[in-house]
Amino acid sequence: TVAQLSGGEKARLLFALMSRSAPHLMILDEPTNHLDLDSRTTLVEALNAYQGAIVLVTHDPHLIEMVADRLWLVADGTVRSFEGDLDDYRRLLLEQTRLARREESAVVVRGSGISRKDERRLSAAIRARLAPLRQVVLKAERRLETLQARQAGLQARLTDPALYSNELAVAEQVKALRMELAELAAAIAETEEVWLEAQTALDEAEASLG
Repeated sequence: TVAQLSGGEKARLLFALMSRSAPHLMILDEPTNHLDLDSRTTLVEALNAYQGAIVLVTHDPHLIEMVADRLWLVADGTVRSFEGDLDDYRRLLLEQTRLARREESAVVVRGSGISRKDERRLSAAIRARLAPLRQVVLKAERRLETLQARQAGLQARLTDPALYSNELAVAEQVKALRMELAELAAAIAETEEVWLEAQTALDEAEASLG
């Protein structure tokens, strides 16, 4: 019975029922929830083969990169077309976070009521921190470039028809590539956190120096 199905199995059943009548438009809200890796891959293939229009609401960056050809940004009570790709959106979020942290830091310093002497000491201490922080930021940026280039290469291999020419070896190869992609995604997320933390600290230090 349906009640005995897992979350992923229920999701696959719903997709099958929706596509049975060949609708011209499908609206999907977080369709990869509860799906395992193989089911997600099958979903991507099905959506790319679908001839109608799809409105996709998701926080899954891999699904967006593999399926979406137009992005809409929902923010501040509005919906507008986003002119850029997913990397541009990530940079937008990081920039907004940096600006918010910088404004917050500036307010704290201006309202702290510390003496001129203490301000100079604080500025000297902050300057001493800037060089190593810049090194951390630069190192994280370079690592992100390397990881993202590797990620793009693996994604290209997964879409290369030549990969699927050997039916005996393809399953293991695809599994290995997907595992490596998952590890890369985790490494990219971790490196972005390192970059954001260091960049935020650097922005706060520079803002406090005026």
